[in-house]
Amino acid sequence: MNTKPSVPPRLAWLDNLRIAVTVLVVVHHAAQAYGPGDWWYVEGRPHSGALATLSALDGTFAMSLFFFVSACFVPVSYERHGARAFLASRLRRLGIPLVVGALTIVPGLMYAYYVHYRGYAPISFPRYFTDVYLGLGEKPADWSGPSWPDLQFAHLWFIQNLLAYSVLYLVCRQAARLVRRRRTDRGAARGEGGRIPGHGALALLTVVLAVATYAVRLCYPLDTWVPFLDFLQVEPARLPLQGGFFLLGVVAHRYGWLERFPARTGWLWLAGGLGGAALLFAVGPGAGCFAPGGSGWRSALWSLYESALCVALCVGLLTLFRERCAGSGRLRREPAAGSYAVYIVHLPIVVAVQFALGSDGLPALGAWALTAVLALGAAFLVAAGLRRLPGFRSVL
Repeated sequence: MNTKPSVPPRLAWLDNLRIAVTVLVVVHHAAQAYGPGDWWYVEGRPHSGALATLSALDGTFAMSLFFFVSACFVPVSYERHGARAFLASRLRRLGIPLVVGALTIVPGLMYAYYVHYRGYAPISFPRYFTDVYLGLGEKPADWSGPSWPDLQFAHLWFIQNLLAYSVLYLVCRQAARLVRRRRTDRGAARGEGGRIPGHGALALLTVVLAVATYAVRLCYPLDTWVPFLDFLQVEPARLPLQGGFFLLGVVAHRYGWLERFPARTGWLWLAGGLGGAALLFAVGPGAGCFAPGGSGWRSALWSLYESALCVALCVGLLTLFRERCAGSGRLRREPAAGSYAVYIVHLPIVVAVQFALGSDGLPALGAWALTAVLALGAAFLVAAGLRRLPGFRSVL
């Protein structure tokens, strides 16, 4: 007798949303050289205040939504494969790209930065890799940062954190089995009953996330990254939002919220999120009423504003794609299947295009648009090619 739980059908609109968020991440990184003033792999490019605002807006919700969408697939994978196979699958799909990327993609990016912008005597890549990237050599007295050694995970931090959350989910599921008897009513296990969150619940969620975000930013302002347990690359300032939305993705799967959430509620929050985004473009993220961290009302206001934008845009975009972008087909299946590989390979392509365009000629908006178009096309082509190589499809 087959006792494995039935697995719900895959939602095409959720795959479409994952494609859109992947594209948004590429577009966001294409703007990094031309908008915000924080550290990036390419320097000396023209800057635009609009692109700085766009980057700030993306930062409020994009990765939180990515964690939510990814979390929706985690229970499905666990229920389909079981605990051991689920862990093996996570280690294969997340762990292998993380290790390979940290030893190939990221040191290549950091070596290019070292050669072009650090001002030290030229060294070979093998020597850079051992002495500077791994930190086995002596740290220069005038080291320019951003940290020592150069070892980091760059954009792969998302995969690293997703792996940690997946393992934590597995531990919680296994612990739950020890304290209660397994349910036989699988419909109840997925929570097909239960209350659907409304405006009040979403407003309360916003306040809770804002309070937690403000509390964390008392010690860790935005763009402060810490090596948790000397391995996990974490930005604590956004941990409440990103970790919270991963948890919400798991809960949404359990209670069937993705299918049952009222469209009217989602449309209203989408309208509010778009209005908030427009207001942000009007005043700019560097306005005197906002602060990236620390105590005081300005930090509290930005924590509340960012949390409200995150909840509104995530809820709104989930509704938009469920109601208007639910189509499937071969032209959408291929990008959906390759979106994970696109995320992994896109950053060196983006940086290479930014290097190639140089610092003269195109204005910031034009350089950003051209970078985004070229990088997106190349990333999807590279991802499609890699997934057709023997052994790559099972990982990518």
